[in-house]
Amino acid sequence: MDKVADIDLDLYSCLQCGYCKTTCPAYDQFGWEADSPRGKIFFLKRMGERGFFENRKKRDHDQSFYETLFHCTSCGMCDEVCHVEIKLSDVWEEVKEWLVGRGMDPLPGHKELMKRIYDPNKRNPFFDPNDPEKDFLDKRGRWIPEGTKLSDNPDVAYFVGCTAAHRMQFLAEATIKILQAADVEFTIMGPDEWCCGSPLLRTGLGDKVKEEYVQHNINEVERRGVKELVTACAGCFKTIKENYPAIVGYTPFDVYHISEYIWKLIQEKKLKFTKEFNKKAVYHDPCHLGRHAKVFDDPRNVLKKIPGLELLEMPRNRERARCCGAGGGFKIAFNEQAEDIAADRVREAVETGGDLIITPCPFCVVNLNAGAKKAGLDIKTLDLVQVCEQAL
Repeated sequence: MDKVADIDLDLYSCLQCGYCKTTCPAYDQFGWEADSPRGKIFFLKRMGERGFFENRKKRDHDQSFYETLFHCTSCGMCDEVCHVEIKLSDVWEEVKEWLVGRGMDPLPGHKELMKRIYDPNKRNPFFDPNDPEKDFLDKRGRWIPEGTKLSDNPDVAYFVGCTAAHRMQFLAEATIKILQAADVEFTIMGPDEWCCGSPLLRTGLGDKVKEEYVQHNINEVERRGVKELVTACAGCFKTIKENYPAIVGYTPFDVYHISEYIWKLIQEKKLKFTKEFNKKAVYHDPCHLGRHAKVFDDPRNVLKKIPGLELLEMPRNRERARCCGAGGGFKIAFNEQAEDIAADRVREAVETGGDLIITPCPFCVVNLNAGAKKAGLDIKTLDLVQVCEQAL
């Protein structure tokens, strides 16, 4: 990029009111005005006014601001409360990409992510030092239980996602058991499925995602002749449903989050829960599924169909739900603060009176459980597909 995207209108539309500051989980952790969305907008304006975009700047000053940009979980709460409707989450991604293009060094954790995802032997962000070949691409589909039959004439492609394929295979197994229970003709892409690119798009490192990964994944879905793609990862869902068509202009198939697809199957009377799940469950809205993609009702409708489950809502829910702290590359760069954000959310769930937390996002599951441990709270977070599988 020779120059930053045209964001002047956004920068000069900001009223500097501070509503975003009071809702920002990263600002709560770091506490400096520069860490708030308002502070970042102010700083960008000042840098532009003194010739920042013509490269008249001090590098050490740039690097400090660059790192501050990553004090962000990509939760989108600043978008939600902005009085002039600035899409701030897009602004941050555009500026990060521009700065990387100008030669700024990625944060160490993000640089490692990029290295792994762009490795042709891996195409995913994970690495096990005890087994360096564990996460090689040719092993991406080896989680499939023995005896599972993939359709030769599928209606649906299940996009597993890196986390479920390489670290939380029990979620992938639960997902296919749900599809099988509804007699869905489905397939997976195995080693032909590459990382959706979300971690790199959120951290300004997505050039190759846009140039290669997006089209590759679209082509592999098309090659299987399906018209529907289902994923159980909120990050993959937002990326494929919203970012892919914005990058290449189209997606030749419908994209569903698994919570949407399960609700569709229930409405079509293809799926019914028969076993009781006698728990008081607090629902947590993942940012990428809820605030970004506006999927609020379907996962709640699914949970309400499970016998014995009592669904509870935290005070901050739906559009105003609090982030778990794991998104936007934040956890890999600032794990301590990410877990503190999660601990705050878990305390809210405990105060609501729940026996457990349910959320349809692997990242949220991991970080909320880490937050509970850090806070010393005896409450577990389960993924929605785990609960649905138990209720079949």
